[in-house]
Amino acid sequence: MTDYIDAKNLKLSKKDMMTCTMCGFCKSVCPTFEGVGKDTGVARGRVILSYGLLMKDIPADDSVIEALYQCTTCMDCERRCPSKIKVVDIVERARKDLVDAGHILPKHRKIVDNIRTYGNPYGEELSVSEALGEEPKRAKIGYFAGCTSAHRNPKIAQATLSILKKLGEDYTVLNETCCGSVLSRIGLEKDAMHQMQLNIDAIVEQGVEEVLFSCAGCYRMFKEEYPLHVDVPFKVRHISEYLADKDLDLGKLDKKITYHDPCHLGRHAHVYNAPREVLASIPGVEFKEMSHTTEEARCCGGGGGVRSAYPELSEDIAGRRVDQAEFAEILVTCCPFCVTNLRAGSEKNKSDIKICDLVELVEPLL
Repeated sequence: MTDYIDAKNLKLSKKDMMTCTMCGFCKSVCPTFEGVGKDTGVARGRVILSYGLLMKDIPADDSVIEALYQCTTCMDCERRCPSKIKVVDIVERARKDLVDAGHILPKHRKIVDNIRTYGNPYGEELSVSEALGEEPKRAKIGYFAGCTSAHRNPKIAQATLSILKKLGEDYTVLNETCCGSVLSRIGLEKDAMHQMQLNIDAIVEQGVEEVLFSCAGCYRMFKEEYPLHVDVPFKVRHISEYLADKDLDLGKLDKKITYHDPCHLGRHAHVYNAPREVLASIPGVEFKEMSHTTEEARCCGGGGGVRSAYPELSEDIAGRRVDQAEFAEILVTCCPFCVTNLRAGSEKNKSDIKICDLVELVEPLL
């Protein structure tokens, strides 16, 4: 049976979709298009498909679902768009409508089930605080590690905690659960809002005045998305912003370094200078930017649910980003998800470049 869906959420983006002139400027920056080479794999193609779903001109078949879920939500198309169309809103609203109509990718269904059962997308039974080996308490500063740092890149979380200890901060790990970012990206807004309230209630109960994040996705959720749905009665900062405000006395490091801007930290949350200020404070470092940087930085390919659903496409995108950093000895970023995906791309390319998070670089020098 042909499946035409009731695209209620996409109605909110109808004006944006009708504004698209199909100019194709998005082709020059879309990380997915570089891999698939078809118009369905670029912003203007997704706008056409979304409009077709809204108007019931096309059914929600496998090809449409694939095209809409291969978007990394990196937002680079929005930066390039002369009509300033909110492409990410269109894509995410289309995804909500698809999920509401019963269309969800099997790998995403597993993630959702894991979050509902365990509070993290990986199905890990330990809580974040148990994984980090610290007991939550009342403190001025709270560290929101995020699922990926706690369960897949623990060196990032441990480096962050070590930095806070070395700087003598009154800190605590949090009684946190998944921030809800992956749920929002997949299209499950109600589940995401449930996670938001769980986290807000837990953090308030611990009396925390400021929350620090090492995950760009978690940080973006609290800074940009949480305030749309819940009250956030504490300060939120990415760890790079926190470090940039400190007068750090760091040891010397004679290395050629470059920096990758995570999409959620950069284009989404507009944090560009802080990580670079921290890198500039390290004696001996020879820093050089990649060809595409700050607001023009290319995506690592790990966001928007693409890595879980389409790992080969995700790794191809990561590999192309790593290629842009081959002049450096160390590629630094500020997101555990970027670290994971860039390393996958590096392995695929057989690159010798070291990839690490900013806190992993700073901690041994402090």
